[in-house]
Order: sequence, then structure tokens, then C-alpha cells
Amino acid sequence: MRLFRTLPLVVAGLIAPCVSGAFPSPTSQDAAATFLDRLLVDTRGLGDVPQRQPSSLLVDLGYARYEGYNNATSGLDIWKGLNPSSIRYAAPPTGSQRWQPPRLPSSNDTVTGGAVPVTAATEFGPVCPQNYPAVPGLPFIPGDEDCLFLNVYAPADAKDLPVLVYIHGGGYGYGDGRIDMSEIIGANEGGFVAVVIQYRLGALGFLSSADVKARGVVNAGLLDQAFALAWVQRFIDLFGGNRGKVTVAGESAGAGSVMYHTLAVDGGLGTTLFKNEIAASPYLPFHYDYDAAFPTARYQAFAEKAGCSSSVDVLACLRGKDSMTLQLASANTTFEQPYGFWAFYPVTDGVYIKSLPTEQMKQKRVNGERLLVGHNANEGPLLTPPNIVSVADLTSWLKLEFPNLSAGQIDEILAANPTKTGANDTRFETNGLTGLTALDVSQSGTGQQQRANNIYAEATFVCPSYWLSDAFTSPKSSWHYQYSVPFAWHTADIPGYFGPATPNQGPDIVLAFRKIWGNFITGDDPSISNDIANGASGADAGAENGASKWPVWTEEAPKQVNLNQTGGVPYEFTTSWGARVTQFMAPGQVNDIRVVPADSWEGGRGARCGFWRGLAPSIPA
Repeated sequence: MRLFRTLPLVVAGLIAPCVSGAFPSPTSQDAAATFLDRLLVDTRGLGDVPQRQPSSLLVDLGYARYEGYNNATSGLDIWKGLNPSSIRYAAPPTGSQRWQPPRLPSSNDTVTGGAVPVTAATEFGPVCPQNYPAVPGLPFIPGDEDCLFLNVYAPADAKDLPVLVYIHGGGYGYGDGRIDMSEIIGANEGGFVAVVIQYRLGALGFLSSADVKARGVVNAGLLDQAFALAWVQRFIDLFGGNRGKVTVAGESAGAGSVMYHTLAVDGGLGTTLFKNEIAASPYLPFHYDYDAAFPTARYQAFAEKAGCSSSVDVLACLRGKDSMTLQLASANTTFEQPYGFWAFYPVTDGVYIKSLPTEQMKQKRVNGERLLVGHNANEGPLLTPPNIVSVADLTSWLKLEFPNLSAGQIDEILAANPTKTGANDTRFETNGLTGLTALDVSQSGTGQQQRANNIYAEATFVCPSYWLSDAFTSPKSSWHYQYSVPFAWHTADIPGYFGPATPNQGPDIVLAFRKIWGNFITGDDPSISNDIANGASGADAGAENGASKWPVWTEEAPKQVNLNQTGGVPYEFTTSWGARVTQFMAPGQVNDIRVVPADSWEGGRGARCGFWRGLAPSIPA
């Protein structure tokens, strides 16, 4: 296979270990060489040519053999990881391989001249070490550093089908690949193959400093994801997928990861790793250079908590520590951050990620051809402190949230985000077009609290989705949506497309959501039929619906599809941060899906996103 021979030059330190096992030289990450060229395609490192026997769920990858199973309920053929030897796409990143590029798995052929043993791939593999955000009361959850696994879901007898590769969210600190793709594939008549990946998280995946870059790699978690995408290019045909029809998707930090892969190598990868992208609530809190004060301070704090700060060779000390010491150090470094923060994020490394995301998106230097991107109506409350009552509270929080901004810039944020409500005013859902807006009210807040909720939502999730849409305007294409089914807080959309659906998600909106994703994956366009958009419960299922001819995003007059529903039986729901909201369950749920203007939405969101883009170099983002 010669596809990878044409890839752009990137860096020797990211590729040499993948083939030779050599430890990178001190300046390896700065040397230009082909990156993905030798990640997985050099079959000398893989053993025999990969193959699959006809009418068999036994797949021989050359370095290992895996036997899947057919799920009688879904009808899908499934390959899931089984600890300790699972569907491994990269070697264990442990010990001396911490903060090194992902490497080829070694063969588990232990018999000279014999067959590679078969692994039954029927259970999920171990998850990577986890870090929850800095929110009081959240626990420490350990994981396993040997976690670079993936899971595959394919219709029975799949052949040459489009492929969905899903990257989980979790702030680059937590989450895993234990996500069942059966429902979304079933809703789309078995029209595609799905792959769910895991990647290094927290300090183990995103530790950054000049020292780390000099003798290893920064953005290790992003490189794991790129390695998994290369794995898909190498092997997905064995599972019935078409490597030329790959859509990479993610939610929250998974969508932020999708954004970074669209920006990778200055947009020079084209469609080598994927053709299309889906980004649900793309997460962009801030973005620093690898050796900036912020990531360096967290590197030093992590080293101190691991007992390595006084070592002559800090990085060597860290590589020699036991896993639990590092996991606790990573979690405790995160717990010391301001409310809702994590400690470790992607950075500009000058090689894979070369620019500020906002700057590169503005210049439209992006990989891939098409984008489906969305956000939720109430992204902010989950990670915004719930005790903001006064303007003084709001100002103090803004200074913590944006520590690099001047007092004058904080004043500009306040001026650009006024509110018309007080702390004790009635809470309700806005309609996006008339009356009070998301600046003023939601079911989770009014007054200064809601002001903070919306500032966080737009700066971190919503405006990045707008900027991504702008980056994929002509000659590329993008389609935009907002998920608004009450209460549409951050992550509330996930059960809608993957399942199991929550009580407030009626069957009609669930089917529409899954068809939107499915049509984009299989047909390069998220438009859905009128009967699906209006729903079986609608008064006129065949009436013309704007989502059936979903307009592409334009910078001059951008439009988005608002995914909502009306009707249903009200019930109270308590959010994880303690807000009591009203949702609506069956019977009586009816789709309310329509095309709306994106710029004037919620009292001028387009202009506010322009404001945030102007502040981005100072944030930085």
C-alpha cells in the first residue's frame, strides 16, 4: 500500500520509534520526516499481510489475531477489547515509553514458525487513567496505562461501507471507548462500520514543557488518535469498511480533538486520514505554546506531586515512577485548578499543531472536505461555578477563567454580554429568536449566573463551532445545528444519537438525530426526509421541512437547524450541579425541527462570536 508514502513531512521523533523501537534523540521532534508514512504501513513491523477468512469473524492483523462475535439482538459483528490482550492499535505506552509517540504493537506470536494465538475480542478493554475536572466532590478514578485499544462494530457481511471513527470526550482528562454503536448503526439500516478509540489522558496524554518536547513528545493523546486513524486506513477493509469514506467524529473534547485533526500539519493532510468530520460541542477553553508558562507550571506541579521535582532528571524520574503515583499526581494537579478546569490540554507543538486554532480556522487551512458541527442550547452550566450572584462575583470568576486578559478586556467582555434579568427572576427556556435570550435566562439561571453560563458556553463551545463552520465554507462544505430539547445541557445530546435515549428524548427526535448523523456519514449531506424531520407524531409528516434541504453554512448569511420538540408530559429533573429543571416525557412529544438564522440567534450570537475571535490571541485560543 503506497497511500502513506505521499503524506506531508512531519517529524522523525514521531515515526522512528514506531518501526525501530529506538529512543528518540533530544531534538527528534524538531526534525522533518514523514510521520504517518511509517506509523502503521511499514508491514515489516506488522508481520504477515493482514487478512480475514471468508464467513469468519477471525481477523488476522499480522501482529495479532482477534475473533469477534455476532450480537443476536443488533445483528452486528462486534470486536471489543479483552483485558489484558485486546484489539490493540498501539503498544503499551508505559515505563520508558511514557510521553513517547505511539508505537506499533509487537506480535504476540510466541511459537517459532507457529500461528499467532487468537484473542477473543468480546469484552471491553481497560480504560486509561482518569482525571475529572476541578469540581468539588468528584472522585479519583484509577485506570490502566496500557489502554490504547479500539472497538469495531460492523453489520454482518459488511463490505466496502463508509466508516465512522468516534473519539470520546471528557476534557482530555476522562472518558473511554465503551460506547455502543449498535443503535445509531441500526437506525441507519446498517449503512456504515463504526470504530471507537481510546487515547492517553491527563498528564499521561497531554503533559507539556520544553523538557517533555526535547526528550519525548507533547500532545501524546492527539498522536494516539492520529495513530488510530492510521490504523483504520490500514485495516478497516478487513471489517467491511472503506478507508476512502471515513468520517471522524467526537463530542466535547472529542470534538475538540476532531478540530485539532482538521488543523493538523497546517491543514496539509487533506483527506489522507479522513474525508469528513462531525464535531458535537467542540471544546476550546484555551490553547498555549508547548513551553508557555501555563503548561510548564502544570508540568512542574505534576512532577512535585509525583516526587520528582528535586531530581536531576525530572522526566527520567517520572518515567521510572509506578503508575498509581503518576495517576494520583495527575488527578491532584487537576483538582488544584479553578472550577471546571483540567490541568492538561493540547498545545502548539510546531509540528502536528502549528498555530492558534482560531487563527488557522480563520485562514481556512483545514483537512477534510465536509463538516457537520453542532452545539447544545445550554452548554455552560455544567462547568460554570453555580454561585455567581453579583457583578463582583462575575468579575472575579472572569479573572480566574481568563487569567491572561487585562482589566480592560474583562470590562469588554462584560459590555459585550449584558443581561436584562435579576437573580430571582423566573427561569425558562428561550426560543432563540424573540424576547429574552440566553444572555438573560435559562432553566439553570438568571441575572449574573446566567450571564456567566452563556459567556462560558459561547467562549468555550458555541463560538468554536461557528468558527469551524466558517473554516469549511466554499469550496468545502459545512452544516450546523443546535440541539435544544429541554434541558439541553452539555453532553445531553449523546443519548440522542448513541442511546439509550433519555425520557425527554422522544422517538421522533431520536430517529431524526440519528438519521442526520447517518446521512452525513453515508451520503456526505445531513439532510433528512420531511417525514423524518416532522416525525410520525407530527400533524403533517409530509409537510416541507427545511431540514430536508439543509442549507450549507455561509459566512454572509449563516443558517443552522434547530433540533427541538414540543408537547409531552412535564417532569422535574435535578442536574448534576443541583439545578431543578422541567423536562417532557411521552406521550405527546412532537418534533420541532426548523432552519433558523445563526447570526441573530440568541440576541446576536454571530457578533459575539466575532468579539471572542478578536480576543482569542490574548486568551489564547
